[in-house]
Amino acid sequence: MLFASTMGNVEHQDDKYLGLIRDALRVCLNYKPAFGHGKGDGISLEHFQQIYREDEFYSWFGLDSPLVYAAHKAAGGMTSVYRQIGLGCQLLFQNVLRDALGLSAADATWSYKVKARGTKARTLALDGRIPLDKIAAGPVSQRVESWLADAAASVGLRGKNADGLEGCVFEVRQGYKSNDAKRQNADVSNAANAFAHRYLPVMLLFSVQIPDSLAARYQRAHWLILRGTAGGTVTDSTYVFCRETLRYDLAAFFRRNSGAIKAETLAVFEGLLK
Repeated sequence: MLFASTMGNVEHQDDKYLGLIRDALRVCLNYKPAFGHGKGDGISLEHFQQIYREDEFYSWFGLDSPLVYAAHKAAGGMTSVYRQIGLGCQLLFQNVLRDALGLSAADATWSYKVKARGTKARTLALDGRIPLDKIAAGPVSQRVESWLADAAASVGLRGKNADGLEGCVFEVRQGYKSNDAKRQNADVSNAANAFAHRYLPVMLLFSVQIPDSLAARYQRAHWLILRGTAGGTVTDSTYVFCRETLRYDLAAFFRRNSGAIKAETLAVFEGLLK
């Protein structure tokens, strides 16, 4: 009976987590390219053809063709797919933190305010948080504290800088392919603010997609980087960290549900290519 109960819990948890991924991906089905005409819901094929046919130069080149619309839809849609996969992974990880560590929704996320001279204060948020004081004392808190000590040592923190940490905060991404300097500068600033609040900043990737030069820059800013590797240690692998520290096998979840996730992703691709 215990085995049946455990299996039922796994299935229930899988359904919840899989729903987060599905909901994120299905947003892409509504994607329409904007063609520079605002940031709304995009424009239809018919509207696109009207705009391009009324532009005599574009019509000379045949750019009012449905194939041009399809190409833009596919190209922009791929960006949307990556973005939504990232969002789904972010929500999934937040739920794993809450379920594994008994955290509330507020405890599992983190934000802070910044104010430049002459401007209104802005609220910036990261994608996950483990506050040590919110975890019930016992084996779970002991595992997390041990991991945090190892993580601090792995990024070069020693003595008071390591002992004073009150937890960690996460930037969660499916992968990191961008070389956007503005985004990188913001991440370095996030790390500095995390340390100011006594949190270790952790870049948690579901894949291994991050340029070596970018990883090196983040490591110089004392980010701990967890990559989406099946093997490794709790201080360099997302899936080992989840399995050994959080005691949730995230890689096994993806393996169990790969067929359903692939079907959802292919349905999105088919919709974008129509």
